[in-house]
Amino acid sequence: MLTVLVASSKGGCGKSTLVTQLASHWAQQGKRTAIVDTDRQGSSYRWATLRPEGMPGVLGLEGRRGLHRLPPDTERVLVDTPAGVGERELEPLLDQVSVALVPVLPSSFDLHATLDFLAQLAAMAQVRRGKLAVALVGNRLKPWTHASQDALAQLAEAAPFPVTAQLRDSQAYVLLTALGKGIFDYHSEQVRSQQQDWLPLLRWLKRQH
Repeated sequence: MLTVLVASSKGGCGKSTLVTQLASHWAQQGKRTAIVDTDRQGSSYRWATLRPEGMPGVLGLEGRRGLHRLPPDTERVLVDTPAGVGERELEPLLDQVSVALVPVLPSSFDLHATLDFLAQLAAMAQVRRGKLAVALVGNRLKPWTHASQDALAQLAEAAPFPVTAQLRDSQAYVLLTALGKGIFDYHSEQVRSQQQDWLPLLRWLKRQH
């Protein structure tokens, strides 16, 4: 079983987007997939309950105890965490997951806060001892702008973890999430171009597994 923790110190950085899109991908791949939503807002949990009939289902569980209520045949688990999660909340979760992902937005405020969070994460025992792999995901990027390019350059220079994917800014994620869907639930040419953004992250996750 591959268990992926998605965490950040910043709200609105795309944690639930990562969780729901990865869940839709694995569900479409035929993997028995679950979301454990530890955020009180419950966005990822609600997404799982909205999955339309005719699409592969994703099990949604609320609260940290959901990790102990997973069906034994579960193959993929995504753990969504609240904004501002700190060491006290993270440490017990790190013992139960395979890898951790941190989404990052291309703004100076987000980068500053995220780098502080990454330093804390790197100092935690599970990460420091090499028992838990961590990767960054550039989110809501506009590759043609200097802001996005500068943000990625700064991350590459200052962050203690690699940037494994660069996701373009798109309203498709907002629209599909409200419907309980993801971009991997579709096969149009336009959507396939956005799916390409995810391939480096999917390959990285496969290597870790």
